[in-house]
Amino acid sequence: MMLNFNRIIFLAIAIFCLVLSQEWEVCNATNRHHLSIPPVHGVFLGAQIDCKKRCHERCGLASRYRRCLRACNTCCQRCNCVPPGTSGNADTCPCWVTMTTKSGRKKCP
Repeated sequence: MMLNFNRIIFLAIAIFCLVLSQEWEVCNATNRHHLSIPPVHGVFLGAQIDCKKRCHERCGLASRYRRCLRACNTCCQRCNCVPPGTSGNADTCPCWVTMTTKSGRKKCP
C-alpha cells in the first residue's frame, strides 16, 4: 500500500515540475519579447513573422520557385519560423523538421 502512495506522490511532483518548466519558458519568452531582444529562429515569442519576405529569401534559388514558396508559406504560418539560408539549417526551427506530407515526405523546403 505504501509503495503505491509513493508512486502517486512521485507522479504528482513530476507533473508539477513539468507544468512549472513550461510556465517558466512562456514567462522567459514573454520577457524577452518586451525587452526588445530580437526573436530567435524557431522560437515563437508572440509576434508573427513576415512569412512572405522570409519565404522569398528561402526559395530564391529553388528550381521550382512557386512550389517552394507555397510550401514554405504553409510551414511558416504553422510554425511561425523559417530557417535561415536557401536550404538546410532546419534544426533552427524544430516544427519545420517534423511537418510531413500525406505520403510521409518532408513538407517544408
